[in-house]
Amino acid sequence: MERVCQFLKDAGVYYLATVEGDQPRVRPFGTAHIFEGKLYIQTGKVKPTSRQILANPKVEISAFHNGAWIRLAGVLVEDDRVEAKKSMLDAYPDLRGMYNENDGNTQVFYFQNAVATISAFGAAPETITF
Repeated sequence: MERVCQFLKDAGVYYLATVEGDQPRVRPFGTAHIFEGKLYIQTGKVKPTSRQILANPKVEISAFHNGAWIRLAGVLVEDDRVEAKKSMLDAYPDLRGMYNENDGNTQVFYFQNAVATISAFGAAPETITF
């Protein structure tokens, strides 16, 4: 899991895919944080992303960095605890201009049943589960 988190941080931007009805939705994201042994991402409750994840928590992430790419699939589980939100925002202080752990909007999710595959041309894929 640490390898996956570091890959996402090194990439800087990753793309999160959700589903809305029968339509895939993909958008850039940038938060990846380990808290209490779980990989978390963050969004706002007012965003379509939040509604899509709550309706169908199966997501996939893709990112490219240094000639390698990652695909991370799993189920996102909401963690509504202030401690989890605070930990994420402390790790990404630039977000504090838009979010606060007590604002009723900040939302964090952790991955469950995750499978990540890191691939590169000319190399065998590496699979990581957590």
